[in-house]
Amino acid sequence: MNIRRWIAASASLATAAYVLFVAPALAHHSSTPFYDPDPEKRAEIEGAVTRFVFRNPHAFLYVDVVDASGETTEWQIELGAPVGLRRVGWTPDTLPIGMMIKASGRPSRAEGSTGLCCVRMTRADGSPVLEGGRVEDASQNR
Repeated sequence: MNIRRWIAASASLATAAYVLFVAPALAHHSSTPFYDPDPEKRAEIEGAVTRFVFRNPHAFLYVDVVDASGETTEWQIELGAPVGLRRVGWTPDTLPIGMMIKASGRPSRAEGSTGLCCVRMTRADGSPVLEGGRVEDASQNR
C-alpha cells in the first residue's frame, strides 16, 4: 500500500470514528443553560395534569397551577427520554388528564416562562406516581 492510500484510509477511518462516537456525545446537552441549578431557587408546584406528551427526545408534562389569587398558570415539566421512563414503568397513561400532582425542581431560566426540570414528583397526597417509584430526595435516610 503506498503512502497516499494509507493516509486516505487513515483519514477516512478517523472521520468515521468522529461521526460515530464524538459527534453524538457533543449533540446531547446539559440542562444547566436552560434551568437554574441553584438549590435555593428550587420551585414547588401543585396542580392538575392537562397534557402528557410522551415522545422523543424528552417527555413533557403540562400542569395547570392555581396561585393564591386564583390565577391559573400552565407549567411545563421537562422529563427524561420516553425509553428511560418506560424502563421504570411509565407509559403514556401514567399521568391521566386531571390527575393532581406535586412537583419540585429546577425552574426555567427563560424570563417569563413557567418550566421545571429535574423534578421530584408525587401525587397530590404525597404518594408515589407509580407504586415502588422513588419519590424522596437522595439526602433522606433510607
